[in-house]
Amino acid sequence: MFKSFFPKPGPFFLSAFVWALIAVIFWQADGGKWLLQWVGASGNVPISAARFWSLDYLVFYVYYLFCVAVFALFWFIYSPHRWQYWSILGTSLIIFVTWFLVEVGVAVNAWYAPFYDLIQTALSSPHKVTIGQFYHEVGVFLGIALIAVVIGVLNNFFVSHYVFRWRTAMNEHYMAHWQYLRHIEGAAQRVQEDTMRFASTLEDMGVSFINAIMTLIAFLPVLVALSPHVQELPIVGHIPYGLVIAAIVWSLMGTGLLAMVGIKLPGLNFKNQRVEAAYRKELVYGEDNPHRATPPTVRELFSAVRQNYFRLYFHYMYFNIARILYLQVDNVFGLFLLFPSIVAGTITLGLMTQITNVFGQVRGSFQYLISSWTTLVELMSIYKRLRSFERELDKQTAQEATQTVS
Repeated sequence: MFKSFFPKPGPFFLSAFVWALIAVIFWQADGGKWLLQWVGASGNVPISAARFWSLDYLVFYVYYLFCVAVFALFWFIYSPHRWQYWSILGTSLIIFVTWFLVEVGVAVNAWYAPFYDLIQTALSSPHKVTIGQFYHEVGVFLGIALIAVVIGVLNNFFVSHYVFRWRTAMNEHYMAHWQYLRHIEGAAQRVQEDTMRFASTLEDMGVSFINAIMTLIAFLPVLVALSPHVQELPIVGHIPYGLVIAAIVWSLMGTGLLAMVGIKLPGLNFKNQRVEAAYRKELVYGEDNPHRATPPTVRELFSAVRQNYFRLYFHYMYFNIARILYLQVDNVFGLFLLFPSIVAGTITLGLMTQITNVFGQVRGSFQYLISSWTTLVELMSIYKRLRSFERELDKQTAQEATQTVS
């Protein structure tokens, strides 16, 4: 799954994690501030699309490019791989675009406060605000949104090619050892379907995870800065940094709840693919052999399919009850926390909108497993099938090595 596309997956991912951690710590621990001061950047970025080509952002672009170049050069020399440009540079580009789109969210959030405060001023003091000011603010938003649309479309195009390259790498790897794998039940489906689903699902999960981490890095300090504006929370009263604590506790509660009620789903999905493969294989044999796919055999195999599906439906029923109920309450949870501050009149409309947006971003990042749980279940079932597939290949390779030594 991984070694066909990435050079030495174990050491590669470990080194990528360590190098990324070093780069992030350096930038966050005043290293970034030092670089900005060194080139004469002001540290203040405009609340418009111009922020993305300001000197502050250009410095970070160069810093990221330098980190990627050093890491890629090391692996190009240490362990050359056929797919190294796609697996290393392609992954780095996807991570960069993910960060960039998070920064678009930061820019939009910064725009919220002045725009909604402008609305509040217009509603409370007639004729104090001109319509030209509104047009200007909307134009600022459209400029940011246009960049997000263009980058998002180009990124989706690139990701489609990235996923297909990964599938191609897995396909070539499995077909090179097809003589050992062709006898495994469902081997054709593993190569034809599961390789594509694994690459696309894992890429989607990986990007979502990176997006969640980067959203936390970008928005958590903003939520900490905004927390003093909310002095009291409902029921519990005054808590320092109450919004941050509430986001963490609420997200952990939801994650724990769904992990508990959905623990059986990956195994059932895995079993579902096995019984479907057995049923499909018997039907394929029956196309050429009249003695196969007889009514009693087909009835027995389809009965196993039916039984597993009904079990799956039952477990998904109570899982969806818990998930949908939690998500519905989650829609108003951020606003619920602001009730005391709204009643006391200590926050403006712009500040309230900004806080609810930032709180939603941070809460959504902590709820990564909740929003991705059904996809994670599917990924785990695909991984189990491909892993059992590769274990057979490893066994055959080990036997060949033993025979060679003998």
